[in-house]
Amino acid sequence: MKYFYSISLFYTFFIAISSVQAAEVAAHQFQKEQPISNQQCIACHQQSQHDWQQSDHANAMAFANKDSVLADFDHKQVEHYGQNAYFFIKDDRYQVTISYDDNTDTYPIKYVFGHFPLQQYLVETEEGKLQVLPFAWDSRNKAEGGQRWYHNYSHEEIRPQDRLHWRQPLQNWNGMCADCHSDGLVRGYNPDENSFDSQFDNINVGCLSCHDDMTAHAQQSTKRNVGVDVISTKHPTGQWLRSLGDKTAHWQGEARDNIFMDGCFACHSLRAPLTDGFKPNTPFLDQFTPQLLAAPNYHADGQIKEEVYVYGSFLQSKMFAAGVNCLDCHDKHTMKIKAEGNGLCLQCHGAEVYNVKEHHQHENNSTGTQCVNCHMPENRYMGVDDRRDHSFKIPRPDLSIAFNTPNACTKCHDEKTNQWANDTLVKWHGKAKTILPSKRLLMMLNNSQEISLEQHLSILADEKLDVISRATAIQLLSYAVPTLSADILIPYLTHAEPLFRLTAASVATLMPPAERVKYLTSLLNDDYKAIRVAAARSLVTSNISSGYQKVFDQAFKALTHANNLNSWRGEGLANQGLLAIEMNKFSDAEKSFKNAIKIEPYFEASYINLADIYRAQQKPFQVASVLKKGIENNPNSAAMHYSYGLHFVRQKKLAEGLALFEKSMNLSPDNSQYAYTFVLALDGMGKSHGALKKLKLLIVQYADNRQLKELGLYLSQKLKLRAEYNWFMKL
Repeated sequence: MKYFYSISLFYTFFIAISSVQAAEVAAHQFQKEQPISNQQCIACHQQSQHDWQQSDHANAMAFANKDSVLADFDHKQVEHYGQNAYFFIKDDRYQVTISYDDNTDTYPIKYVFGHFPLQQYLVETEEGKLQVLPFAWDSRNKAEGGQRWYHNYSHEEIRPQDRLHWRQPLQNWNGMCADCHSDGLVRGYNPDENSFDSQFDNINVGCLSCHDDMTAHAQQSTKRNVGVDVISTKHPTGQWLRSLGDKTAHWQGEARDNIFMDGCFACHSLRAPLTDGFKPNTPFLDQFTPQLLAAPNYHADGQIKEEVYVYGSFLQSKMFAAGVNCLDCHDKHTMKIKAEGNGLCLQCHGAEVYNVKEHHQHENNSTGTQCVNCHMPENRYMGVDDRRDHSFKIPRPDLSIAFNTPNACTKCHDEKTNQWANDTLVKWHGKAKTILPSKRLLMMLNNSQEISLEQHLSILADEKLDVISRATAIQLLSYAVPTLSADILIPYLTHAEPLFRLTAASVATLMPPAERVKYLTSLLNDDYKAIRVAAARSLVTSNISSGYQKVFDQAFKALTHANNLNSWRGEGLANQGLLAIEMNKFSDAEKSFKNAIKIEPYFEASYINLADIYRAQQKPFQVASVLKKGIENNPNSAAMHYSYGLHFVRQKKLAEGLALFEKSMNLSPDNSQYAYTFVLALDGMGKSHGALKKLKLLIVQYADNRQLKELGLYLSQKLKLRAEYNWFMKL
């Protein structure tokens, strides 16, 4: 039911509830008792502090007061699909009354989060637990559509039964946001009590986050060289230079050491934490396991799709391969770009080649002449936040036609087609260059198109392809084949590139058990924690020799620690449950999945895995009970309906299963497995002719139709229909 109030009724409503305002949560002290202060740096580094104050880092988080709050709290009512919020000031405190259906609460705003192009607001719903309100303030100017309240998911209804609802774990500050918005953050999650004792050194991102604890440095003699910068002194001398005739600059000088970017990637990446909080000047792979370039986070060609930040895109780029680092483009303290417009790119790229109409083919001073608009197209996140793709790709509408990927041409000329864009580029610059065969194969793989194992392995082996794309292809082996011989993975398990060792270790379960132990145990001593943890995960059911038992125990402890750190949300508990299943600890697994359902009832995987435990224990009543409850809490889950359908098939109740398979197919029209099972169930009910007819209608909808084609050939043979058999053969 949706609420619609007239203005007069609305004020009457909130005056009434303000008198029965929800009890305020006991104040939690989020700053450490003995914090490491950034103030010790300022006396000597005043210019750095002045520059830093202009940065987003300085405004990452703040106490809610008149100096920090940007939004209009002057009795403002906001409504979105029946969810109401009323923002007001009372007793000199910014407050919100928020309701959905019959659930209404009033909270003081404890912190502001960010400042531009939007500002979010945090409330303490339980002691020590902060949640992000579903309404944010658009802080852009009015001409750009700003200076307004808007819902974080403006185009859809987010009911309380949705994982994305503001009271759910995915909108929790402690777990989702805190470590990248405050110095020295420790989450302090207690999995036994499902509570947080999160604390930071400094409320925003300051000196400590990049330079670490400089207390000893600050206490040195006042005669020290205060002009020396902690980060840049680690950079060898050199500069970007263009020789006569060069189109782009090259690095001249001592080899660059860009390891400092691990500190940038700690926040500017999509990753799973291995530690509670992180420390600067510590390798990225000692603290995180990164997400790579697979769907649904990236498009088939590696362009950003979901909110993936910068790490995955930048590592694909020719810039990264050439040794370009973050500080070549961004100021080290303001973090703003070093030059406006094309001047930034023309630091290294010849203006006479690239900043001319012969190259960009647009009228001077138009948006089409800006390098970034073609090579760093924007995606919009969080409703108003436009972020640029850092893979620096060339627009390829020909690939858009083949792989349904976006391109900068039709993003700008949105009324035009990919074919128009491709024809125009051919007219301007000739036929597009042939991409690496390995890159095209990876796009096919990411687009669910069939490739052979030999072709798949050629992606891994191509040294002309960027490292993160090759690592992604290693990771995708787990979806491509059921087993792998050791000789395929050995080169990557022993490779100098850490991402190869990491991904090879994660898919090593495909190797025969004896070979897995033989070639994986050495990685338990790897330099990086992420690789040690991945090795332990793949060896969890193996017989480890006594010589490696100690290091296995240490890596396994780090693995379970990471799962516990992340058990404030469904995924962490589910991972712990799956680990317990592999170790035949079914009671522990059952406990993990039950806890996951309790903490996050709208996370579908917990129900499915718990039902699988009961199925293995031959407890059909419990299976049905869990799956039924799962569907009640996740009515739009295709996987839940599919699992429940399989349960009915096992109970020899095909009719009940068929209806659920059809529902799962309709809920997830891109999943060919659901269509396959639906048609197979029709055949199992003796409706083979109807199944074949339905299959012919369905199969054209799926890019990956290999299994459906085989089913069509089987049904055609079974029914002795030569014409139908030939029809499927031509697909």
